[in-house]
Amino acid sequence: MIHPSPPAPPGPPALKRRLGLTLLVLYGVGITVGAGIYVLVGAVAGRAGPHAPWAFAMAAIVMALTVASYAELCTRFPVSAGEAAYLREAFGSRLVSILTGLMTLLVGIVSSAAVTLGAAGYIHALTGWPREAIIVVVVLGLGLVAAWGILESVVVAAVFTVLEVGGLLMVILAAAGAGVPFGAAIVTLPPADLSILSGIAAASLIAFFAFIGFEDLANVAEEAQEPHRTLPLAMVLTLIIATVLYVVVAAVAVTAVPPTELAASEAPLSLVFQRLAGTGPVTLGLIAIVATLNTVLAQMTMATRVVYGMARQGDLPAPLAAVHAGTGTPLRATALVALAVLILALGVGLERLAAGTSFATLLIFALVNVALLRLKWRGVITAAPHVTVPAVVPAAGLATCLAMAAMALLLG
Repeated sequence: MIHPSPPAPPGPPALKRRLGLTLLVLYGVGITVGAGIYVLVGAVAGRAGPHAPWAFAMAAIVMALTVASYAELCTRFPVSAGEAAYLREAFGSRLVSILTGLMTLLVGIVSSAAVTLGAAGYIHALTGWPREAIIVVVVLGLGLVAAWGILESVVVAAVFTVLEVGGLLMVILAAAGAGVPFGAAIVTLPPADLSILSGIAAASLIAFFAFIGFEDLANVAEEAQEPHRTLPLAMVLTLIIATVLYVVVAAVAVTAVPPTELAASEAPLSLVFQRLAGTGPVTLGLIAIVATLNTVLAQMTMATRVVYGMARQGDLPAPLAAVHAGTGTPLRATALVALAVLILALGVGLERLAAGTSFATLLIFALVNVALLRLKWRGVITAAPHVTVPAVVPAAGLATCLAMAAMALLLG
């Protein structure tokens, strides 16, 4: 009598593919828009003045080249801790992979802390509660949501995204209804004055932070349905939607309120809406709180996936790769990220965090473009179908990222 072989023991719990294109786009737009226009429009206006829309446009152009490189790489290698995986495949170096992964993790944590401070500013403006207490409640509460489950986290983020985009549309419609001539700020070229152009350049580095978010989609690749199709499309749509919203809202803001006044406000878009609609800051303030919380949630989720992916590859302690069978999330990684965000948010200022995040992100993007150039030069072919861009795209992406990083060092 032939006895059937016993079934293979089940493996450890793995991440689940639960995210379609709609949720991916809402996730990307939510993380991008919340950090960008609600928190940093004042800082950008303070540097670029009435030319703030051009600072956002410059940052978008730089970002578009790297978006294209990510689109190819994330479909070649649809895994968590994507940047580390890309460098490992390109150079076969574990050290380069580890350093890239750690830098990506640092960006996720620092940007989460930066936007937490933005959220705390809006909440403090409405309630008067102590900022430190607000920060603690925000980080711990969002850490619990991130631990709950990826589908649940992204559904919460999707609802937040609809609200935050609605808030920006309210600002635009209020400006149109009030007859504010914000179109001039978009179509008028800045004068060829060195001080003005250097201000726009400095502002574009801050504005660059506002576009951080699309790359987080690469780090939920193992939870995306049909990642070879949905991920690159979600990245492109995220960049287009964010760019249009940023340029138009920045034009409204600097036309409706003097840039120096915007720069001094801890809730700049609430101030803009108050001037346009003649109402109190509560409505838009609440939406801005939702927007910033959305970005913190998405960035923390991304950072935990980087920890998980690196731990699974043996680059971080193995216990951090453990996935809870019930939630389908890496609970230890989530707790580690939440603790790090809390420490930074309580100890460092917003502009320092934003500038530091932008510089580190530029270096990561430069490395990602180098990785794609290296793979193309080596003629590496992957079995899975993937998006393909010409080599000139990562070459231009590398050049622009390095130029902006050098500018950041020069402007200090």
